[in-house]
Amino acid sequence: MSALPASPIEQTNPQDTEPGIHQALGDLLPSIEQSLQAACQFGSGCPDRLADAIRYAVLAPGKRLRPALVLMAAEACGGTIDEAMPGAVAVEMIHAYSLIHDDLPAMDDDDLRRGRPTVHIAFDEATAILAGDALQPLAIAHLCRNVTDLHRRALAVELLASAAGPEQLVGGQADDLAAESGQLPAEVAAELESAGHKPADEQPNEPSGSPPRSPEGCPGLAFLESIHRRKTGALFTASLQLGAVLCGASDRQSQALTDFAADLGLAFQVVDDLLDHTADESNLGKRVGKDSDRGKLTYPGLLGLPNAQAFASDLIRSAKSHLTVLGPPAWRLECLADYVLARTH
Repeated sequence: MSALPASPIEQTNPQDTEPGIHQALGDLLPSIEQSLQAACQFGSGCPDRLADAIRYAVLAPGKRLRPALVLMAAEACGGTIDEAMPGAVAVEMIHAYSLIHDDLPAMDDDDLRRGRPTVHIAFDEATAILAGDALQPLAIAHLCRNVTDLHRRALAVELLASAAGPEQLVGGQADDLAAESGQLPAEVAAELESAGHKPADEQPNEPSGSPPRSPEGCPGLAFLESIHRRKTGALFTASLQLGAVLCGASDRQSQALTDFAADLGLAFQVVDDLLDHTADESNLGKRVGKDSDRGKLTYPGLLGLPNAQAFASDLIRSAKSHLTVLGPPAWRLECLADYVLARTH
């Protein structure tokens, strides 16, 4: 089996503005892309248009953070690429399905994803739904076919299925859609009404040096955190847990990765909300300002921009603190955490 490199690859572009993340991902991405392409070859029973839509979604240009997290977690626990790659492919399939369905007119109604037309625009709505439907069992089948250890296979299947299910990813999406349509818990609705739910740049901010508001005693923040720990955080957690399971990590290593994932996944969503307010559409690869225009609950909307930025920084600082248990082999995870905070797309 091929072991993950123990040290970063040499940086080839001295003008690169993100050397840390490119060092951390550079030698992993070719293997991820090759494995995804191999997993998207279908037999004669799959119609060509459906196969093309699946490949369009899965092989679209992307950061590949979730599959990379699987491999990075395995490396941090002494594992190998061969052990972890089935989990990397499977989690990216689930992620691709979630984006296809998230972009549909009945959900977030997006026409741009990763700088390209969304699947239902590039093909049609029915084909997009079917492509997302197909990717869910494909992910599970990929684990079943490629994880040889029966105990690890069972754990991996249960992990990914639970993360993608009604109590995690799908449940978070359901609550997000309900909130957007005004179906909020009574205490959250009362809080937003009393605050006037002003735009992010009009929200009052705490004095300099004061921490952002805590979810305790703030129903709106608690509800928003509940949504995103499921809608976004569930797959981040599953990715890291898959890497741990597939390489046979210890309980102590697995717990460190789970704690890291909880902070990293929430930070990713906070930064996503910030980018919706501050990023350029051509850099982001999708429409900006859409969430605030539609009245969605966002961290900048509840905290104001400076406090949301401070909250993201605190989460990344906390995430990196969990990596001390894993030592130097977790260097890639630390680089990725820094990237999540600094990313512009």
